[in-house]
Amino acid sequence: MKLRDFYKEAIRQGLANDPRSRKEIDDDMKRSRKAYRNLGSAERRCFDTERLRHPYADTRILHGDPGHNVKTVLVGIDIETPELLLADRMRERGLTVDLALAHHPEGHALSSLSEVMYLQKDLLVNLGIKRVVVDAMLDERIQEVERSLSAVNHTRSVDAARLLDIPYMCVHTPADNHVVTYLTTLLDKRRPKKIKDVLRILRDIPEYTMGMRRSTGPVLIAGKESNDAEKIFVDMTGGTEGAKAVFARLSQAGVGTIIGMHLSEAHYKNAKAEHINVIIAGHIASDTLGINLLLDSIEKKERLNIVGCSGFERVRRI
Repeated sequence: MKLRDFYKEAIRQGLANDPRSRKEIDDDMKRSRKAYRNLGSAERRCFDTERLRHPYADTRILHGDPGHNVKTVLVGIDIETPELLLADRMRERGLTVDLALAHHPEGHALSSLSEVMYLQKDLLVNLGIKRVVVDAMLDERIQEVERSLSAVNHTRSVDAARLLDIPYMCVHTPADNHVVTYLTTLLDKRRPKKIKDVLRILRDIPEYTMGMRRSTGPVLIAGKESNDAEKIFVDMTGGTEGAKAVFARLSQAGVGTIIGMHLSEAHYKNAKAEHINVIIAGHIASDTLGINLLLDSIEKKERLNIVGCSGFERVRRI
């Protein structure tokens, strides 16, 4: 499989599992196209034109020839300079590494992380929260994330990949979309009544079972296991955490339970104040689930040799 085909298939599968409607995705793309049209010629030369092709600014080929053949992939939740040195050491020992694949974004995919947060707006509107309210809450949070990333040295790992000449890619939101689709479909099918039932369903999933063994699996941090689950919101995609003020609106929209990867202390306190049950499924376990589901889709095209590191372990469902 060529690197460009691996990348294109990751995007295609991300779109196929995007929790938004096709119209909502198209509207998101229109925002990027409008921003490009409004730029001067000098600014256009610096614009990331991949933003005109798909809505996942946190998923990019960071280094490497798109025509490079990929058979063996070193996959990790985080692939940074230490993991790239590991890949180089593996090569020295005669082990082929055709691609280093990270889940968490690096390089310009990290600096553009705030761009994918617009996905969260549509999810909240679909739950019944007014668009004007969602815009007011999320726009401020998106700007906050953008400011927080502006001082980060984004190019360290990309430079390491370039100097070692290791093809390097990150795939973030497309993998997270798979988690949302998978868990939402499973829960809709099983229709758990109580929180304890939700926990039982999650803990039976292989990636979360592994997480439990490492003390990083699903845990209830707000509410009681005897509580009614009510409407469940699987909050696993959209780049990073949303606005702290959203929980009152979620409660008003009838959400009784949130399943997330992680939650800051400020977000936790607001959720608890609204008497919303909160299950933290586990960050690394959830990311691993998403990558595994994505790789299953890609490997339907061509079987790959997957080597896990940095918190990732391959579980095949094909």
